[in-house]
Amino acid sequence: MCSYKNYLQLAFGVVLGIMQGVTHAAEYVDVLDLPARVSALAINSPLSGMARAGERVIAVGQRGHIVFSDDAGKHWQQAAVPVSADLTAVNFPTTTQGWAVGNDGVVLHSSDAGATWHKQLDGLQIGALLVEHYSALASAEPGNEQWPLRVAEGQRLTEQGADKPLLDVWFANDKVGYVVGVFNLILRTDDGGQSWAPFQDRTDNPQGFHLNAIASTGDALYIAGEQGLLLKWVDNAQRFAAVPTPYQGSFFGVLGKPGEVLVYGLRGNVLRSTDGGLNWTALETGLHVSITAGLIDAHGNYRLFTQGGQMLVSQGTGAQMRLLRQPVSTPVAGATQSAAGALVVAGSRGTQTLALEP
Repeated sequence: MCSYKNYLQLAFGVVLGIMQGVTHAAEYVDVLDLPARVSALAINSPLSGMARAGERVIAVGQRGHIVFSDDAGKHWQQAAVPVSADLTAVNFPTTTQGWAVGNDGVVLHSSDAGATWHKQLDGLQIGALLVEHYSALASAEPGNEQWPLRVAEGQRLTEQGADKPLLDVWFANDKVGYVVGVFNLILRTDDGGQSWAPFQDRTDNPQGFHLNAIASTGDALYIAGEQGLLLKWVDNAQRFAAVPTPYQGSFFGVLGKPGEVLVYGLRGNVLRSTDGGLNWTALETGLHVSITAGLIDAHGNYRLFTQGGQMLVSQGTGAQMRLLRQPVSTPVAGATQSAAGALVVAGSRGTQTLALEP
């Protein structure tokens, strides 16, 4: 039988639990409002995207961490970032102007080569953008059945909240650019991110597959997605048209030069086309691990990196790939080449500088 003292202890425990719960609730701050924590360990935290801005190398990753190096990856500094959302990709079309994207629909902009950042867009705003944009089109074209469906999509995104991961970003210059993400999420800006226009109706992606990567080959703009999805911008149609490929697995990246394009992804698959995507050749990589990053080095060679830490290189054209053994196999999610010529990669273990073997 419980004594009066037991009842008091029980009641006190309940009250204390409620007070602790209230305290914890009061302490909660959304990652969209919480600046990235400055930490000496940021350089060793998981990083997923990389870019170069002039002499500077920049990497982005978990908890809003952005780090940059001015000496080819030997020393790193942490940037000032206004959010703690995980970041997935970064792109600098000029030496000073750059954009980064990530979870919760975050779009960040820097005008000082990545030292400081401010938020231009987040997932709480994206749904409203879709509703406003497609409602206007529905009013202008009342007989077009797709516009009410797009409005409903925007309403659904608004109800779901900020959980809208953006997976990649690409800018042609300091004004025109795109961000892409899950479930066919794609937005375009023509004014450096001051305003954004939904582009869901401009993609041949009726099943709403994830858009994993966007990149230019110099003569064409491509988007790579899941389940073999590859899209190419068609200027006269003003849309991203589907490009048939012989592989039905997910693509994680696009790389190329004028007259040549490579797409890469799951299980070591790499496809090459020299006719704008009309025909494809599957390249032999000898790997069955996913290829997750790539670059064209200063000598014009393709270099592809895997989640297992392997590096593939193709000299000149991308017709043949060969495997280069690395002394330490570190999973790679992003890669770039410094102005000094060093290969700098980022992944689950932070950053690493690799030897530039031919």
